[in-house]
Amino acid sequence: MDEEHDEARLGRREQDVLALERRGFSGPGAKERAIREELGLAPVRYYQLLNALLDDPRALAHDPVTVNRLRRIRETRRADR
Repeated sequence: MDEEHDEARLGRREQDVLALERRGFSGPGAKERAIREELGLAPVRYYQLLNALLDDPRALAHDPVTVNRLRRIRETRRADR
């Protein structure tokens, strides 16, 4: 693969964050537990990464359904403030 193509792809951690967002979680705390155990991240850091990913065109190209869904949720929350 050429370097330009590699730069256009998301890293493993970013892909893992989006994959975790695609899953459903049963009950409170299940998602935060998965964030800590599977990704080794504090939930605050996870949500910082996720928020940055929502503005990353590479994330949109990698998983448009998830990114667009999360963008809509984010915009709704911002409008409610």
